[in-house]
Amino acid sequence: MIPFSYQKNKPLCEVSSFKIGGPARYFAEAKEVDILQQMIVFCALSSIPYFILGKGSNVLFDDRGYNGLVIHNRIETLGIDENRFVVGAGYSFSRLGKLTTRLGWTGLEFASGIPATVGGAVCMNAGANGQETKDRLVSVEYITAKGERTTVKKEDIIFSYRTSPFQKWRGAIALATFTLEKGILVKDTQRRLLTYRLKTQPYKDPSAGCAFRNPSGQSAGALIERCGLKGCTLGGAEVSRLHANFIVNKKGATAQDIINLIDHVKTIVFAQTGIQLQEEIIRVPYE
Repeated sequence: MIPFSYQKNKPLCEVSSFKIGGPARYFAEAKEVDILQQMIVFCALSSIPYFILGKGSNVLFDDRGYNGLVIHNRIETLGIDENRFVVGAGYSFSRLGKLTTRLGWTGLEFASGIPATVGGAVCMNAGANGQETKDRLVSVEYITAKGERTTVKKEDIIFSYRTSPFQKWRGAIALATFTLEKGILVKDTQRRLLTYRLKTQPYKDPSAGCAFRNPSGQSAGALIERCGLKGCTLGGAEVSRLHANFIVNKKGATAQDIINLIDHVKTIVFAQTGIQLQEEIIRVPYE
């Protein structure tokens, strides 16, 4: 008996920015930390695999779906104490950037337009324009694989470019705490960054954001374009004609179409430049 509300056979294409993915065996929303904790404990005791989903903006689900429980983190709480912001992992990171900017705080202007939840941004150490999520992070409230609630301080977390230990830990981010500072012209900065992003990235096409991490000192998009791959298609998948580091679902692409195109791009770029591109998209297998 599953002790929380859930759906069976939820089409994951409905909760993925790629608009790709078969049905999840079980699908449930967690709007409170206690409920999220209960779900993880249940999965641990029942040996049911689970996947924590935020906005679904950097994941590629299998065409067969997911043979376990997809937990949609919808913890959207927000607490403000002077310059400290305690935010639920399901809160929109872009919305947080806009809110803090509107209130005159600096430090998260870059978040505006990043299609992630706060939990996803922390997990991926999302960043833009020389700033990263870790820069203003103080601590994370985390639920371990055994269902235990713990607070992890930033100094105990090893972050790097688009990487954090949370990507390997089995558990879930519940809350994140940030500290900001009062700034000058923060609205102008936020507006400029958002306008540039909207002009240069294919927001109208289904994608999972940037497909590859930037190699040290180089732009993955520029490398891909230099190799003549802009606009390259395989099946329904296409290398964006607007930004070459985006692979988009142009014509009813399958997960396999996306994988095939990713592999093709990596092969060509390596053959022409000797650089091995590293994927930023998280592949979620069926099992």
